Amino acid sequence: MTVITRSNTNWQTLCQKDDLVKHSGVCALLDNEQQVAIFLIDDDSAFTISNWDPAGNANVLYRGLIGDENGEVFVASPLYKERFALSDGRCLDDESLSVTSYATRIEQGQVQVLV
Repeated sequence: MTVITRSNTNWQTLCQKDDLVKHSGVCALLDNEQQVAIFLIDDDSAFTISNWDPAGNANVLYRGLIGDENGEVFVASPLYKERFALSDGRCLDDESLSVTSYATRIEQGQVQVLV
């Protein structure tokens, strides 16, 4: 697990882009307390969502499978397979579920989230 550091007042560095593997997740700590899952997809875009799976009640989303349905990139939970949109955290299978999503950028090789 990577511990993030504050890079300025609004953006926090999670890890280096080189720490990410396309179509795979990495777990990091936001403000040294909340787990987030970071994903890198084909076009070198990075997405960050909460790592907490609300259906399985566990921090496991970074271990989920990345997929695409009609242009919507999602992660499927490794527990009960609910699909969460990486763009906004909504569950594609159950409207009552969602996870927090974070604006994410790659600056000078660093993966950062807006907090």
